Parts: sequence; structure tokens; C-alpha cells
Amino acid sequence: MNEHTILAEAVFTKKVCMYWLLSGIILLLICVVTIPLIPIWCAVGFYVTGKYLERIGCTLTERTLVVRRGLFNRIEKTIPLEKITDLALKQGPIMRAMDLWGISVETAGSSGGAAGGSLVSLVGIVDTKGFRDKVLAQRDLLSNQSTPSASASSSVDEPKVLEDIRDTLHRIESALSRS
Repeated sequence: MNEHTILAEAVFTKKVCMYWLLSGIILLLICVVTIPLIPIWCAVGFYVTGKYLERIGCTLTERTLVVRRGLFNRIEKTIPLEKITDLALKQGPIMRAMDLWGISVETAGSSGGAAGGSLVSLVGIVDTKGFRDKVLAQRDLLSNQSTPSASASSSVDEPKVLEDIRDTLHRIESALSRS
């Protein structure tokens, strides 16, 4: 049950819809043949990006980061916090002009993926840096909770183990000296 306690929920700004629209327009401009499709993209894209924004979400729980998205094919990824190696922030020129940030969730073994080495990439989270800091703080808290208990139990047993090793070495030395 503790695993499902929600610590933070990402809120996405509506400015991200305009970013997606502009990105589509730029792509249509680059492919010169598709320039006549720009008015259609503007009409349909406004509706589609709004619906997509309604269906995107990112939730931080005590042990996981849950990312939901998708308009037609809905995808939900649950990423264990202990597997997260980095939360990279990125900001291209259009994002800078619109005061938007992208965040990439990188995990061990996710290098070389389609999103530039990240498992998940999200754009338009309100207070992106603050959300990243909450996720990393929870990850660190989780790893610190598991580490001290292991080191505490080993530090208590260390003298006994070292004494056993010493006694074993003495027995081996005496056996070797006899033969």
C-alpha cells in the first residue's frame, strides 16, 4: 500500500500545445511539398494536442515514477526510483522562447534508445526543476533507507568475522608447519 502513496503529481502547462503545433508547422515547412497542409494541421492539431495534453500524466509515488500518455494507444510506464540514474533537463530554441523545459528519465540500460538514451521524455511540466528535484530527493531517500541497515548489520558482525578468519589462518599455518 505504501508503494501507491502519491507524493507529487506533474502538472502540464497549456503552452505545450502551442509548442507541439509550432513543431508540426516547422516540420511541414521543412518538407516543402507539405506546406499546403499547414492550415489543416493548425485546425486539426489544435484539437489533437489539447486531447493529448488531457491524457498525459506523471506521478511520483514512494517507490516509482508512473508516466501515462497516448491519444489512441495509451501507454503507462512504471519506473522504479532505484533504477533512475538521471533526470536530464533540456531546452531547445523554441522551448526557450516559450519558457518550456523537457525532462528525460534515464535509467541503467536505457542508453541508445529512440529518445536519445532516455526511457521517457516529457515536455511542459510546470516547475520542471522542482519536480525533478522531488523525484531525485525521493530516489536518494529510498536508497539511503536501504543502505544504512545493510552497513549497520555488517559492521556489527565484522569483528566476529575477522576473528573467525584469523583463527582459520592460524589453523592453516600450523597445519602447513607440521607437514
